[in-house]
Amino acid sequence: QVQLVESGGGLVQPGGSLRLSCAASGSILSFFRMGWYRQAPGKQRELVAHITNSGGTNYADSVKGRFTISRHNAKNTVYLQMNSLKPEDTAVYYCNAMREASYWGQGTQVTVSS
Repeated sequence: QVQLVESGGGLVQPGGSLRLSCAASGSILSFFRMGWYRQAPGKQRELVAHITNSGGTNYADSVKGRFTISRHNAKNTVYLQMNSLKPEDTAVYYCNAMREASYWGQGTQVTVSS
């Protein structure tokens, strides 16, 4: 069983920062790509950022310049640093890992509000 556990969500004011963590049950290098998705109420789940096994990254236009995806291989953990948060960033954030199949964490709530 592949287990992905997200943490770090919470309530933050606009302009604030949060760092999300995704801890995997095994080596993250066994996945060819890992990433973060988010889903706001009434909206489709969308890609936020992903990082490949080789270290390449991609970001949604809406978060480029504000969010950074990174990894710590020895800790089997992928991070999403979120800066300059906006109310429209409010969503449940999900960790995703791809190998022979696609795996998902349970999600962590991020709420950006005054």
